Amino acid sequence: MILTIKIKHGANLSSELEKAKMVAGFALKSGSKSSKDVKHLGLKSAISNQILKKYSSNKKLKRISRVKLTVPSQSIKVDKDELSIPCLDLRIPTFYFRYNFTKINQIELDKTFAFVTGDVKEPELITQERYLGVDLNTKGHCAVVGIPHTGEVIKLGKKALHIHTKYKNIRKKLQGQKKYRKLNQIKRRESNIVRDLNHKISKKIVLTAKENKCSIKLENLKGIRNNKKQARSFKYSLSSWSYYQLLLMISYKAKKFGVGVGLIAPAYTSKKCSRCGTIGTRKDKSFMCPACGHVDHADANAAFNIASWPLIDPLHTDRDVCKGSTDAPQRGVALSSGVAT
Repeated sequence: MILTIKIKHGANLSSELEKAKMVAGFALKSGSKSSKDVKHLGLKSAISNQILKKYSSNKKLKRISRVKLTVPSQSIKVDKDELSIPCLDLRIPTFYFRYNFTKINQIELDKTFAFVTGDVKEPELITQERYLGVDLNTKGHCAVVGIPHTGEVIKLGKKALHIHTKYKNIRKKLQGQKKYRKLNQIKRRESNIVRDLNHKISKKIVLTAKENKCSIKLENLKGIRNNKKQARSFKYSLSSWSYYQLLLMISYKAKKFGVGVGLIAPAYTSKKCSRCGTIGTRKDKSFMCPACGHVDHADANAAFNIASWPLIDPLHTDRDVCKGSTDAPQRGVALSSGVAT
Protein backbone atom coordinates (compact mmCIF):
# COMPACT_ATOMS: atom_id res chain seq x y z
CA MET A 1 0.00 0.00 0.00
CA ILE A 2 1.30 3.47 -0.96
CA LEU A 3 0.93 6.32 1.52
CA THR A 4 1.91 10.02 1.58
CA ILE A 5 2.76 11.99 4.70
CA LYS A 6 2.47 15.79 4.63
CA ILE A 7 4.81 17.61 7.04
CA LYS A 8 6.40 21.05 7.36
CA HIS A 9 10.02 21.07 6.21
CA GLY A 10 11.02 24.49 7.63
CA ALA A 11 13.49 25.29 4.81
CA ASN A 12 13.74 28.24 2.45
CA LEU A 13 13.33 26.73 -1.02
CA SER A 14 12.25 29.91 -2.88
CA SER A 15 15.27 29.91 -5.20
CA GLU A 16 14.93 26.22 -6.11
CA LEU A 17 11.18 26.55 -6.66
CA GLU A 18 11.71 29.48 -9.01
CA LYS A 19 14.25 27.44 -10.98
CA ALA A 20 11.81 24.52 -11.06
CA LYS A 21 9.14 26.79 -12.55
CA MET A 22 11.58 27.89 -15.28
CA VAL A 23 12.44 24.24 -16.04
CA ALA A 24 8.74 23.36 -16.28
CA GLY A 25 8.15 26.32 -18.61
CA PHE A 26 11.02 25.19 -20.82
CA ALA A 27 9.66 21.61 -20.89
CA LEU A 28 6.20 22.85 -21.85
CA LYS A 29 7.52 24.90 -24.78
CA SER A 30 10.25 22.59 -26.09
CA GLY A 31 9.09 19.09 -25.10
CA SER A 32 12.66 18.32 -23.99
CA LYS A 33 13.30 15.49 -21.52
CA SER A 34 17.05 15.98 -21.12
CA SER A 35 18.43 17.75 -18.05
CA LYS A 36 21.41 18.87 -20.16
CA ASP A 37 19.11 21.35 -21.91
CA VAL A 38 18.32 23.11 -18.61
CA LYS A 39 21.69 22.75 -16.92
CA HIS A 40 22.27 26.51 -17.21
CA LEU A 41 19.27 27.17 -14.91
CA GLY A 42 21.18 25.69 -11.96
CA LEU A 43 18.64 23.14 -10.69
CA LYS A 44 20.01 19.74 -9.69
CA SER A 45 19.66 17.24 -12.52
CA ALA A 46 17.86 14.63 -10.36
CA ILE A 47 15.03 17.12 -9.75
CA SER A 48 15.14 18.61 -13.27
CA ASN A 49 14.63 15.16 -14.79
CA GLN A 50 11.44 14.62 -12.80
CA ILE A 51 10.01 18.02 -13.78
CA LEU A 52 10.91 17.56 -17.46
CA LYS A 53 9.30 14.13 -17.46
CA LYS A 54 6.09 15.54 -15.97
CA TYR A 55 5.65 18.64 -18.15
CA SER A 56 7.28 17.84 -21.51
CA SER A 57 4.49 15.49 -22.65
CA ASN A 58 1.58 17.52 -21.25
CA LYS A 59 -0.23 18.85 -24.34
CA LYS A 60 -3.25 20.27 -22.51
CA LEU A 61 -1.45 22.54 -20.05
CA LYS A 62 -1.16 26.12 -21.32
CA ARG A 63 0.11 28.00 -18.29
CA ILE A 64 2.18 27.10 -15.23
CA SER A 65 1.52 28.82 -11.92
CA ARG A 66 3.24 26.62 -9.34
CA VAL A 67 5.72 23.76 -9.54
CA LYS A 68 6.82 21.41 -6.78
CA LEU A 69 10.32 20.03 -6.38
CA THR A 70 10.14 16.27 -6.96
CA VAL A 71 12.99 14.25 -5.48
CA PRO A 72 13.26 10.59 -6.63
CA SER A 73 14.10 7.73 -4.27
CA GLN A 74 17.73 7.45 -5.43
CA SER A 75 18.36 11.02 -4.22
CA ILE A 76 16.97 10.36 -0.73
CA LYS A 77 18.98 8.94 2.16
CA VAL A 78 17.17 7.18 4.99
CA ASP A 79 18.33 6.33 8.50
CA LYS A 80 16.56 5.75 11.82
CA ASP A 81 16.44 9.38 12.89
CA GLU A 82 15.89 11.35 9.70
CA LEU A 83 15.44 11.52 5.94
CA SER A 84 17.99 13.62 4.11
CA ILE A 85 18.06 15.12 0.61
CA PRO A 86 21.74 15.92 -0.08
CA CYS A 87 21.09 17.84 -3.33
CA LEU A 88 18.94 20.35 -1.38
CA ASP A 89 20.90 20.11 1.88
CA LEU A 90 17.62 19.29 3.63
CA ARG A 91 16.89 16.99 6.58
CA ILE A 92 13.48 15.80 7.74
CA PRO A 93 13.24 14.19 11.22
CA THR A 94 11.52 10.80 11.02
CA PHE A 95 9.87 11.18 14.44
CA TYR A 96 7.14 13.09 12.56
CA PHE A 97 6.08 9.87 10.84
CA ARG A 98 3.25 7.83 12.28
CA TYR A 99 3.63 5.04 9.73
CA ASN A 100 6.53 2.67 9.18
CA PHE A 101 7.59 2.95 5.55
CA THR A 102 9.21 -0.12 4.05
CA LYS A 103 10.49 2.07 1.20
CA ILE A 104 10.52 5.80 0.38
CA ASN A 105 9.48 6.32 -3.26
CA GLN A 106 9.75 10.09 -3.63
CA ILE A 107 9.44 13.43 -1.84
CA GLU A 108 7.64 16.46 -3.28
CA LEU A 109 8.31 19.88 -1.77
CA ASP A 110 6.62 23.26 -1.99
CA LYS A 111 7.34 26.42 0.01
CA THR A 112 6.01 24.98 3.26
CA PHE A 113 5.42 21.24 3.08
CA ALA A 114 7.21 18.03 2.17
CA PHE A 115 5.01 15.24 0.79
CA VAL A 116 6.83 12.01 1.61
CA THR A 117 5.50 9.05 -0.38
CA GLY A 118 6.41 5.48 0.40
CA ASP A 119 5.27 1.88 0.75
CA VAL A 120 3.70 0.68 3.99
CA LYS A 121 2.58 -2.76 4.98
CA GLU A 122 -1.09 -3.21 4.16
CA PRO A 123 -3.22 -4.16 7.20
CA GLU A 124 -5.00 -7.48 7.11
CA LEU A 125 -8.62 -7.20 5.99
CA ILE A 126 -10.92 -8.06 8.89
CA THR A 127 -14.08 -9.79 7.67
CA GLN A 128 -17.09 -8.82 9.77
CA GLU A 129 -20.50 -10.46 9.83
CA ARG A 130 -22.20 -7.14 10.57
CA TYR A 131 -22.53 -4.27 8.09
CA LEU A 132 -23.43 -0.63 8.15
CA GLY A 133 -25.22 0.80 5.12
CA VAL A 134 -24.34 4.09 3.42
CA ASP A 135 -26.96 5.84 1.31
CA LEU A 136 -25.34 8.42 -0.99
CA ASN A 137 -27.53 11.33 -2.09
CA THR A 138 -27.55 14.31 -4.45
CA LYS A 139 -29.87 16.37 -2.24
CA GLY A 140 -30.00 16.87 1.49
CA HIS A 141 -27.15 15.02 3.20
CA CYS A 142 -24.40 13.58 0.96
CA ALA A 143 -24.28 10.38 2.97
CA VAL A 144 -26.65 8.81 5.48
CA VAL A 145 -25.24 5.93 7.52
CA GLY A 146 -27.46 3.27 9.10
CA ILE A 147 -26.12 0.85 11.74
CA PRO A 148 -28.75 -1.90 12.11
CA HIS A 149 -27.48 -3.57 15.30
CA THR A 150 -27.55 -0.27 17.25
CA GLY A 151 -30.32 1.51 15.33
CA GLU A 152 -28.06 4.56 15.01
CA VAL A 153 -28.35 6.93 12.03
CA ILE A 154 -25.58 9.37 11.08
CA LYS A 155 -26.20 12.12 8.52
CA LEU A 156 -23.19 13.73 6.82
CA GLY A 157 -22.43 16.46 4.27
CA LYS A 158 -25.56 18.61 4.36
CA LYS A 159 -23.72 21.70 3.05
CA ALA A 160 -22.63 20.07 -0.25
CA LEU A 161 -25.76 21.11 -2.18
CA HIS A 162 -25.48 24.65 -0.79
CA ILE A 163 -21.86 24.79 -2.02
CA HIS A 164 -22.83 23.63 -5.53
CA THR A 165 -25.76 26.08 -5.73
CA LYS A 166 -23.63 28.98 -4.49
CA TYR A 167 -20.85 28.38 -7.03
CA LYS A 168 -23.34 27.67 -9.83
CA ASN A 169 -24.73 31.21 -9.38
CA ILE A 170 -21.22 32.71 -9.21
CA ARG A 171 -20.19 30.89 -12.41
CA LYS A 172 -23.34 32.05 -14.21
CA LYS A 173 -22.55 35.67 -13.30
CA LEU A 174 -18.90 35.38 -14.38
CA GLN A 175 -19.86 33.76 -17.69
CA GLY A 176 -22.15 36.70 -18.40
CA GLN A 177 -19.28 39.07 -17.68
CA LYS A 178 -16.88 36.94 -19.79
CA LYS A 179 -14.37 36.70 -16.92
CA TYR A 180 -13.04 33.30 -17.97
CA ARG A 181 -9.84 33.28 -15.92
CA LYS A 182 -11.80 34.05 -12.76
CA LEU A 183 -14.28 31.36 -13.80
CA ASN A 184 -11.51 28.74 -13.81
CA GLN A 185 -10.37 29.89 -10.37
CA ILE A 186 -13.90 29.51 -9.03
CA LYS A 187 -14.21 26.01 -10.52
CA ARG A 188 -10.97 24.95 -8.82
CA ARG A 189 -12.08 26.48 -5.53
CA GLU A 190 -15.39 24.61 -5.61
CA SER A 191 -13.60 21.37 -6.50
CA ASN A 192 -11.17 21.78 -3.59
CA ILE A 193 -13.97 22.51 -1.10
CA VAL A 194 -15.96 19.46 -2.22
CA ARG A 195 -12.87 17.23 -2.15
CA ASP A 196 -12.10 18.34 1.42
CA LEU A 197 -15.72 17.67 2.41
CA ASN A 198 -15.57 14.19 0.85
CA HIS A 199 -12.36 13.44 2.76
CA LYS A 200 -14.09 14.29 6.04
CA ILE A 201 -17.25 12.32 5.19
CA SER A 202 -15.32 9.21 4.09
CA LYS A 203 -13.09 9.31 7.17
CA LYS A 204 -16.12 9.52 9.48
CA ILE A 205 -17.80 6.58 7.72
CA VAL A 206 -14.72 4.36 7.89
CA LEU A 207 -13.94 5.18 11.53
CA THR A 208 -17.60 4.54 12.44
CA ALA A 209 -17.38 1.10 10.78
CA LYS A 210 -14.14 0.35 12.62
CA GLU A 211 -15.52 1.42 16.00
CA ASN A 212 -18.68 -0.67 15.51
CA LYS A 213 -16.70 -3.65 14.13
CA CYS A 214 -18.64 -3.55 10.86
CA SER A 215 -17.91 -3.77 7.17
CA ILE A 216 -19.39 -1.18 4.79
CA LYS A 217 -22.07 -1.61 2.12
CA LEU A 218 -22.87 0.93 -0.59
CA GLU A 219 -25.07 1.00 -3.68
CA ASN A 220 -23.52 0.29 -7.06
CA LEU A 221 -24.53 3.53 -8.82
CA LYS A 222 -22.36 3.06 -11.89
CA GLY A 223 -24.08 4.55 -14.94
CA ILE A 224 -26.66 6.52 -12.94
CA ARG A 225 -26.01 9.65 -15.04
CA ASN A 226 -27.09 7.77 -18.20
CA ASN A 227 -30.73 7.68 -17.07
CA LYS A 228 -32.60 10.21 -19.25
CA LYS A 229 -35.88 10.17 -17.29
CA GLN A 230 -34.91 12.84 -14.75
CA ALA A 231 -36.10 16.33 -13.90
CA ARG A 232 -33.86 19.19 -15.03
CA SER A 233 -33.11 20.33 -11.45
CA PHE A 234 -32.18 16.77 -10.48
CA LYS A 235 -29.92 16.42 -13.54
CA TYR A 236 -27.89 19.44 -12.39
CA SER A 237 -27.44 18.17 -8.85
CA LEU A 238 -26.54 14.75 -10.29
CA SER A 239 -23.96 16.14 -12.73
CA SER A 240 -22.28 18.14 -9.96
CA TRP A 241 -22.32 15.18 -7.57
CA SER A 242 -18.91 13.65 -6.82
CA TYR A 243 -20.27 10.16 -6.05
CA TYR A 244 -17.32 8.30 -7.51
CA GLN A 245 -14.79 10.48 -5.70
CA LEU A 246 -16.51 9.78 -2.36
CA LEU A 247 -16.75 6.04 -3.15
CA LEU A 248 -13.05 5.98 -3.94
CA MET A 249 -12.12 7.77 -0.72
CA ILE A 250 -14.24 5.40 1.36
CA SER A 251 -12.60 2.45 -0.39
CA TYR A 252 -8.95 3.38 0.14
CA LYS A 253 -9.48 4.67 3.69
CA ALA A 254 -11.29 1.43 4.55
CA LYS A 255 -8.40 -0.54 3.07
CA LYS A 256 -5.96 1.36 5.27
CA PHE A 257 -7.89 0.38 8.41
CA GLY A 258 -8.62 -3.21 7.31
CA VAL A 259 -12.36 -2.53 6.92
CA GLY A 260 -14.23 -4.44 4.21
CA VAL A 261 -16.27 -2.62 1.53
CA GLY A 262 -18.87 -4.13 -0.81
CA LEU A 263 -21.59 -3.04 -3.23
CA ILE A 264 -25.25 -3.99 -3.54
CA ALA A 265 -27.80 -3.63 -6.37
CA PRO A 266 -29.48 -0.20 -5.94
CA ALA A 267 -33.00 -1.07 -7.10
CA TYR A 268 -35.78 -0.17 -4.60
CA THR A 269 -33.47 0.61 -1.66
CA SER A 270 -35.37 3.84 -1.02
CA LYS A 271 -38.83 2.42 -1.81
CA LYS A 272 -38.94 -0.81 0.21
CA CYS A 273 -39.62 -0.87 3.93
CA SER A 274 -36.49 -1.77 5.89
CA ARG A 275 -38.62 -3.69 8.43
CA CYS A 276 -41.04 -5.77 6.35
CA GLY A 277 -39.82 -5.36 2.76
CA THR A 278 -43.10 -3.97 1.38
CA ILE A 279 -43.02 -1.25 -1.28
CA GLY A 280 -43.92 1.90 0.62
CA THR A 281 -44.76 5.53 -0.13
CA ARG A 282 -41.94 8.02 -0.43
CA LYS A 283 -42.59 11.76 -0.53
CA ASP A 284 -39.44 13.87 -0.71
CA LYS A 285 -37.48 12.75 2.39
CA SER A 286 -40.35 10.98 4.16
CA PHE A 287 -41.12 7.25 3.94
CA MET A 288 -44.23 5.38 5.12
CA CYS A 289 -45.00 1.68 4.86
CA PRO A 290 -48.70 0.84 4.22
CA ALA A 291 -48.26 -2.73 5.52
CA CYS A 292 -46.56 -2.37 8.91
CA GLY A 293 -47.01 1.36 9.46
CA HIS A 294 -43.28 2.05 9.70
CA VAL A 295 -42.49 5.76 9.25
CA ASP A 296 -38.91 6.92 8.75
CA HIS A 297 -36.63 9.40 7.05
CA ALA A 298 -36.36 8.09 3.46
CA ASP A 299 -32.55 8.13 3.39
CA ALA A 300 -32.29 6.40 6.79
CA ASN A 301 -34.71 3.71 5.59
CA ALA A 302 -32.55 3.25 2.47
CA ALA A 303 -29.35 3.02 4.57
CA PHE A 304 -30.83 0.19 6.69
CA ASN A 305 -31.92 -1.61 3.51
CA ILE A 306 -28.41 -1.29 2.06
CA ALA A 307 -26.90 -2.74 5.25
CA SER A 308 -29.13 -5.84 5.14
CA TRP A 309 -29.27 -6.61 1.40
CA PRO A 310 -26.96 -9.18 -0.24
CA LEU A 311 -23.69 -8.10 -1.84
CA ILE A 312 -23.19 -8.15 -5.61
CA ASP A 313 -19.51 -8.86 -5.05
CA PRO A 314 -17.46 -8.01 -1.94
CA LEU A 315 -14.42 -7.29 -4.14
CA HIS A 316 -16.22 -5.23 -6.77
CA THR A 317 -15.26 -1.90 -5.19
CA ASP A 318 -11.55 -2.71 -5.14
CA ARG A 319 -11.60 -3.54 -8.85
CA ASP A 320 -13.70 -0.49 -9.68
CA VAL A 321 -11.41 2.07 -8.09
CA CYS A 322 -8.47 0.91 -10.16
CA LYS A 323 -10.02 2.27 -13.37
CA GLY A 324 -10.38 5.89 -14.38
CA SER A 325 -10.57 7.33 -10.89
CA THR A 326 -11.38 11.00 -10.39
CA ASP A 327 -9.39 11.47 -7.22
CA ALA A 328 -7.18 8.37 -6.96
CA PRO A 329 -3.82 9.18 -5.38
CA GLN A 330 -1.54 8.18 -8.27
CA ARG A 331 1.49 8.10 -6.01
CA GLY A 332 0.01 7.98 -2.56
CA VAL A 333 -2.78 8.86 -0.16
CA ALA A 334 -2.64 12.47 1.01
CA LEU A 335 -2.32 12.96 4.74
CA SER A 336 -2.24 16.13 6.80
CA SER A 337 0.69 16.63 9.19
CA GLY A 338 1.13 12.90 9.50
CA VAL A 339 -2.54 12.36 10.44
CA ALA A 340 -4.93 10.60 8.08
CA THR A 341 -7.51 12.80 6.40
